Amino acid sequence: MTDISHQGSTPRKHGETLLKLTARTKRRNAAERRFQAYGIAAIGVGLVMLVILVFNIVGNGYSAFTQTFITLDVTLDATKLDKKGSRDIEEIKKVSTFGYAPLIQKAFEAKVNALGLKSGLKSKDMAELLSKGAPAQLRDYVIEHPDQIGQTVSFRFFANSRVDGYMKGRVSRQSIENDKNISAAQLDFADQLIKAGVIKKSFNPSFIFGSDASDQRPEAAGIGTSMLGSLFMMLVVLALSLPIGVAASIFLEEFAPKAWWTDVIEVNISNLAAVPSIVFGILGLAVFINYMHLPMSAPLVGGLVLTLMTLPTIIISTRAALKAVPPSIRDAALGVGASKMQAVFHHVLPLAAPGILTGTIIGLAQALGETAPLLLIGMVGFIASNPPDSIAAGLLAPNSAMPAQIYEWAKRADPAFYERAWGGIIILLVFLVTMNTLAVILRRRFERRW
Repeated sequence: MTDISHQGSTPRKHGETLLKLTARTKRRNAAERRFQAYGIAAIGVGLVMLVILVFNIVGNGYSAFTQTFITLDVTLDATKLDKKGSRDIEEIKKVSTFGYAPLIQKAFEAKVNALGLKSGLKSKDMAELLSKGAPAQLRDYVIEHPDQIGQTVSFRFFANSRVDGYMKGRVSRQSIENDKNISAAQLDFADQLIKAGVIKKSFNPSFIFGSDASDQRPEAAGIGTSMLGSLFMMLVVLALSLPIGVAASIFLEEFAPKAWWTDVIEVNISNLAAVPSIVFGILGLAVFINYMHLPMSAPLVGGLVLTLMTLPTIIISTRAALKAVPPSIRDAALGVGASKMQAVFHHVLPLAAPGILTGTIIGLAQALGETAPLLLIGMVGFIASNPPDSIAAGLLAPNSAMPAQIYEWAKRADPAFYERAWGGIIILLVFLVTMNTLAVILRRRFERRW
């Protein structure tokens, strides 16, 4: 028999064994090990960057979930809140927040006297440690509970953003030298209240379930209303993009003839998947708002814009899922007498469902994190306190969305808003990770191997 050597390889000498590596083989093995090392290094760098990113997000945003509160016992003076004594809710509503501010100041004085503290501050200066929304909080409680007028009720008010920043280490005595919102004497008084247990830092559920606030009340800002806006938008996207995208994919993959116009459609779908999202925002502004006169800043319009942006992703992923079904499935169905439509809807589509669901969830997750299109249609931060009472109101009433709300907080001057922007990113990432995890679980659960 004749030895056959590979082209370009060094012929083995007589008596050499195959177990002995030649110089060429050694070089090839070394190149493979270097390539593996490069791959491992790339993965390591990616993981390190991911850890750094997560560490920064959590490190900067976890404090947004806690807030500083000041507990006071406020006497709801009937002579101030219900002069006629009729407990008529309309008469009670006539008392503005300015009428509640003196009650808070008296409560602060009473607390200081009861604890034996010496502040050296006027009652008005002491009350400035509270959020500017404290009188409104007190007024809302009285309107909701008019039977409590004349009683002394314990309230937990937000401390202002400077006191909260002082508790969290964001504000120092050096940083307030030119700050008009708080003085060193007020911080000295805050130290006394902290030791007495009047000022405490605890979990703040209103950040998760509350609404946005004005620039003067950053401590009261929450992302709950924006979460509702994102929810209503995702309902619109799911209701429109899934049936339209799946139907278009089935037609193009299973029924459309191979012609020039189908090639044009396929090329345009691929191109639309790469179009910057801001272009879809311009399209939505021109068509849905300027031409169709739909309400600006409404989740319905935001959902329509995100639907246009999500459709190419769903169509591409659905077609890939349909292509993954073996042709033998179609041939077997047609061979036993099924029509083309029966073969597709009874056999091919159920087997492609896991891939379709995965692509849909990933498309929704992408839409959930989009900001640029929403800014163009006006879905920026709104100060809204009441949740919608119906789905129609939720779709048509002006609202914001989580990415747009985070953008609004990040560009405001007060550091407390910047802290809340990081906290909002944490909530948004939780939603995105959850949706992507659900996509992986569905893929693993319903996956078919051929």
